[in-house]
This record gives sequence, C-alpha cells and structure tokens, in this order.
Amino acid sequence: MPTWSVCLPGISHFARTRDSSDKPTLIIVESTIGYGAPTKQGSAAAHGEPLGKDEAAAAKRFYGWPEDSHFLVPDEAYTHMAAGIAKRGRTLRQAWDEQLEEYAEQYPELAEELRLIQRGELPANWGQDIPAFPADPKGLATRDSSGQVLNAVARNVPWLLGGSADLAPSTKTTLTFDDAGDFAADHPQGRNLHFGVREFAAAAVTNGLALSGLRAYWSTFLVFSDFARGALRLSALMKLPVVHVFTHDSIAVGEDGPTHQPIEHLASLRAMPDLDIFRPCDANETAEAWRVITGQANRPTALALTRQALPTLDRTVYGPASGLARGGYVLADPTGNEPPKVLLIATGSEVHLALEAFHKLAAEGIRARVVSLPCWELFERQPTEYQDEVLPPAVTARVAVELGSPFGWERYVGRDGAVIGLRSFGESAPMGMLLTEFGITAETVTEAARAQLSHAG
Repeated sequence: MPTWSVCLPGISHFARTRDSSDKPTLIIVESTIGYGAPTKQGSAAAHGEPLGKDEAAAAKRFYGWPEDSHFLVPDEAYTHMAAGIAKRGRTLRQAWDEQLEEYAEQYPELAEELRLIQRGELPANWGQDIPAFPADPKGLATRDSSGQVLNAVARNVPWLLGGSADLAPSTKTTLTFDDAGDFAADHPQGRNLHFGVREFAAAAVTNGLALSGLRAYWSTFLVFSDFARGALRLSALMKLPVVHVFTHDSIAVGEDGPTHQPIEHLASLRAMPDLDIFRPCDANETAEAWRVITGQANRPTALALTRQALPTLDRTVYGPASGLARGGYVLADPTGNEPPKVLLIATGSEVHLALEAFHKLAAEGIRARVVSLPCWELFERQPTEYQDEVLPPAVTARVAVELGSPFGWERYVGRDGAVIGLRSFGESAPMGMLLTEFGITAETVTEAARAQLSHAG
C-alpha cells in the first residue's frame, strides 16, 4: 500500500494534495457542529433539531448577519453570480457547442452517438440481433442465455457497459466480442469493469455511469443483493435505467448452502418502489426481458437468473415469450377453449413445475391454466381488463409456486389460495434432494390444485 500523506487543512496543504501524484492524501478537518449557535454548538441538538428562533438570531448575530432576516440573499451575491459565474458559464457553454459542431463535422457518426447518449436514446438497430432460442428439453441456465442476449445487444449499443463484483465468470456478464475488452488505465475504451468484491461500490458506480447517460449494468449472486441495497434504492429513487443482474437465484444452487441460497430476497426487492424485478422461465423469456429492460429509459431493473439449466419451451405449443412484455401472460390453457377451473401461477424455474402439474391435471380431466408471471411490477401497470383476462376473478382456486418467501403472493392467489414456497432457510445438499425435501415439486403443485378445487366446491 502506498505511503499516506497526512495533513491538516490549509491552502498550502491543498496545493500539496493537488500536486501529489504518487500517493493518496488524507485531509483531517477538525470542525464544530453548529458553530456559532451559542448554546447548541458542539452538541447533537445542533444536528437533529431546529435551532429555534432565539438561537438562530444569536447565531446570525455571531456571524454579523441581520438578525431579523429570513432567506436573505444579498444583492452582492446576485451581482457576483451574474457578472462572474453566469458569464463564465455562458462562455464555457458556447465554447463547448462550437467544439461539438467541429467534432460533428469531422466525426458525424460518433457525434450522433453522443447526441443519442445525451437524449437517453438508443440506436435504431439496438435489438435486431437478440436471438430466438429453439425448443430444447435440456435448455440453458437463464444466466447463460442472458449472457448471450447481453452480448447481442451490446454489439449494437456501444455505450452499454458493465461488470460484476468479482463474479463475471459465474454471472455470465462478460462482453466477449473483439472490441469490448477490459477497462483499465491504459485501455479506457474497455467495456468490462472489474469492481472487486464490493457489491455496494459496484452498484453505486453503475448508478454514476447511468447518470452520465451511459447504459450500465453490474452483477452478483441474488443473495448478495443485500450488500448493495442502498445503491439499489437510489437507482430506483433517481429512476436510472440500471440493470442489476442477479444470478444463482434460489436454493437450486444446492451444495453452496444457505449462505448462498436466497429466500427473502425477491420479496424484499419487490417491496422497493420503481424497481422492476424480472425472473424469466427460459431462454426466450430471458431474451424478451432484455428487450423490455433495454428499452426502458427511466426505470432500473433487477434480473433474477438461474444457475441450473431450464428447458427452452416449445412456443408453438405454449404461449409466446413476447407475453413477458406485459409482465405476465397465459402460458398454457385447457384444450377446446374451455375456461379454466384452477390457476397455476409461477415465475422462473418453477414455471416448469406448474407445467408438469398442468399436464397431470389434464390427464385427470381437470381444466387448469398456467400463468407465467415473470415481472409483477410490469403486470400491475397493465390495464385491469388485461389483468382480469389473465387471472379471471371468477376462478378462485389458485396455486402459486416460487422458490422463495411466499410473502406477497396473496395479492394473486387471494386469502384462501395456496402458495408453495420457502418458509425457512435452505440447506446444503444436491438440488434435486433439496427440492424434494422442501416440497417444491410438480406433485406438490398438483396436490395443492386438487385441494383448491375441493375447497372451491
């Protein structure tokens, strides 16, 4: 570690800091909170409470300020701003505009990209290479399909960049095409950022990149989203189009054990205003999620992805993945356009359990509907008519299944609906054993559907 230069503040010390190129500088400022308030300075009262009329007047007296003034801005300040700062700002802005015009004449394509960045827009062809994945019973982990889609989009959006909290090989967020490269001091055009094991810093830096007009993402495991929560919240509060990529999204990570198995995290993220959480069920839902995410200019997204492979559904048999653009959609329905008697609702990997249950119930003559609900927030922004079309209010027999806390699912299944989820932390064991032990199986979903129908009469 370089030697520190430690100093107390002063003009000469600030100059030394500015001129130092071989070591960091620590400036120690000794201050008094509430300085000038005679009875409250140096106390917590000067921080957490109003000074009060008399104390404020005394503080003004200490500073030689008119005691009866309120929100006073002296005329000298206006004069200084108009003659100094405002004039300087106009001059600098004019110089910048002239420089930009010269740049546009010399580099018209790059100048147009800069204008798009400034307007928060994307190239017209940004989504043209998003892949469509063929049906495959073996399929892909959604982290893998996400990595493919991310690279396809990034090739057409030169200002899309990001990285991970030291987990890029696991989160599949590395941009691998030739001109991407790693960002470094000697390679500033690199688009792969290495944040180190610093989730909060990774999310905070990504927020800053988005504030500059760039499109940015970062990644880690879903269970570690807790470490970044402050920056996550700020991305939502500031309405930044940041993509928070979270993989290893459930106890299906198996032997890694409960320290790496998220339980409450989906519910916790869903509680945050102005944040969209997508949990796609296969490669094509993942592709559609990136299509929706990239097209949003003023909302951050959390993307929850699997480590384990999921079948890629045959969309000639099941509902099109483009239904994800509305947050939730009908994936499978009874034959002959018969109305469903029971609704099976799921996200992510558990959609496949709902489909297994759907076929079991169909073999018994029970009419079920499978609803894929990858993004609650987007679904709830749809018209009520569409929501009721997907989840008919008259069908009260409902089962939801998700590998996470059941908290919040009552909004979709009602007070008497069944929610198959996790009410405890996970364990260290192979994935199949865990799912069986915790009762997250197609048979459990099927039994819950039968029980719902029995209760509904």
